[in-house]
Amino acid sequence: MNSWNLTIFPFLIAAVIAGVITPVVIRVYKKFGWVVDPNRTKHPAHTHKEPVPKGGGISVVLGTLLTVVVLLPIDKHLLAIMLAGALVMIVGVLDDIYDLSPYLRLVTNLLAALMVVGAGIGISYITNPLGGGVIMLDKGVSWGGERQVMVLADLLALLWIPFVMNAVNWSKGLDGQLPGIVVVAGVVIGVLSFRYSADVAQWPVAVLAFALAGAYAGYLPFNFYPQKSMPGYGGGSFAGFMLATLAILSTTKIGTALVVLGIPLIDAVYIGIRRIFQGKSPVWGDRGHLHHKLMDLGWGKRKVAVFYWLVTAVLGFMALRLDSRQKFYTMVLVSLLLGAFLLWVSYGRYLGRRDRDSG
Repeated sequence: MNSWNLTIFPFLIAAVIAGVITPVVIRVYKKFGWVVDPNRTKHPAHTHKEPVPKGGGISVVLGTLLTVVVLLPIDKHLLAIMLAGALVMIVGVLDDIYDLSPYLRLVTNLLAALMVVGAGIGISYITNPLGGGVIMLDKGVSWGGERQVMVLADLLALLWIPFVMNAVNWSKGLDGQLPGIVVVAGVVIGVLSFRYSADVAQWPVAVLAFALAGAYAGYLPFNFYPQKSMPGYGGGSFAGFMLATLAILSTTKIGTALVVLGIPLIDAVYIGIRRIFQGKSPVWGDRGHLHHKLMDLGWGKRKVAVFYWLVTAVLGFMALRLDSRQKFYTMVLVSLLLGAFLLWVSYGRYLGRRDRDSG
């Protein structure tokens, strides 16, 4: 298979499909009144001022999956990915209309992960970032005749996929923020898989990654400031699901995804810990994410979105060139810097409020 079939074609096909479907979805959602009106539905995480329809998940899921159907033969792995993606899209539409509980959305994330893990997609090994070599996780337990359950590999995948789904979904709070991140991350994983195109097992991974990037590129003009459509749970969680699964299937495992998605992942860890310490549910939304902090500092929505894109692009470029040890140290450094910034912003605001209260 030539390079165009692995890279450019899936990107362009998915972009066109998403770009054509999105205006239709916008019209349908507006016709039925399926919009997020900040004046009627109060939520601390909302940053828009006018009613905006969601439904972006429909465009990007169909853009990705229809491209895959056209370009790839369907095997058990791909079938599981498509079914899980369809599940996320359906629940996303229901959430757009009925505003489902975040716990139900979390259960959906777990079910999507279980579907692909049940098809045999697991993290069979991880590279030791300190001592070199690999740590094997493929010890199996026989179950159901010839079926073997790789306990550690499957368990790690069941933790990894929902975590990335939540983290990426939480990075859709501003106009254009999410699609740009996904385009960059998808291209990075696609390029890394294309490097190993001599291995035919990597062809579907490259096609999937570039199709994912293309679908979100086609959706981006409708979501960038001022947004005409919002990704919703479907658009955010599908992106996280695909990136997490592709990271497992690609030769890079999870190391590259940890670097290129460093900002959303670290932000999610910080948010989860903060909410738990405050006695709140870690999955219940608030106005404490990095993009909210940057807006509180006076940054505009476009500036914050482009900042996320640029940081993701820089980290992605580094991920293409670094070995496992260097990726590990990069993640440690990014974690320390971002964690320190978030603590500084939060603590500084607390001190400022206390000073004002004391006169």
